[in-house]
Amino acid sequence: MRLFAAVLPPSEVRRELGTVVDELRKLPGADGMRWTGRPGWHFTLAFYGEVDDDLVPELSARLERAARRTAPFPLALRGGGQFGHGKALWAGAEGDLATLRLLAERAEAAGRKAGVQMGEHRRYKPHLSVARSREAGDVRAYVDVLAGFTGRTWTVDELALVRSNLPTSGVPGEQPRYEAVGRWPLGGAG
Repeated sequence: MRLFAAVLPPSEVRRELGTVVDELRKLPGADGMRWTGRPGWHFTLAFYGEVDDDLVPELSARLERAARRTAPFPLALRGGGQFGHGKALWAGAEGDLATLRLLAERAEAAGRKAGVQMGEHRRYKPHLSVARSREAGDVRAYVDVLAGFTGRTWTVDELALVRSNLPTSGVPGEQPRYEAVGRWPLGGAG
C-alpha cells in the first residue's frame, strides 16, 4: 500500500484555507491546475511510497514511538509559495517549526528502521500542497494571495499514517483518496 506520515490540520483550519483557495480558483489560469480537495490537505512528514504489508506493523510501532517522544506543539498555516516554476502551489506554516521538523525526521527514521526503502534524505520544508500543474507557469498572482494568509493556531497533538489511494477511473480531475490507517497521540497528548 502507498503510505506517508502526516500532520492533519483540524477542520476549522481547513475551512479557513478553503476561503483563500476559493479566491485562488477565480484567478486567470486556475482551470488549468489540479486543485487538491480539502479532505486531502495535510503536511507530509515522510513519504514511504509502496510499502509491503509485512512492514506495516513495524512501521506503525516505530511511528507510535516517534509520536510518544514528541511533545504537542503549536502550528498555523501562513503564507505560501511554489515549487518547480509553478508546478506546485502550497501554503506554508508558522509556529514551532523546529518540533515539526523533528517529528518529520523521526517519521523518516521510523521508515528506514522498519525496512522501508526510502529515497534520498532532503531537509524538511513544511508545506501543504493546494494545487499542481503539469506545466510550469507564472503563479505570482497565486503566491501574492497566499502571502497575505495567516490561519488560526492549533495544537498538533497527533501523528497519522495515511494511505494514498490513487485515482483509477481515468476521469480528469479525479482526486486521490486519503485514509488514515494509524493515529498516535504526541507525547502527553493522551
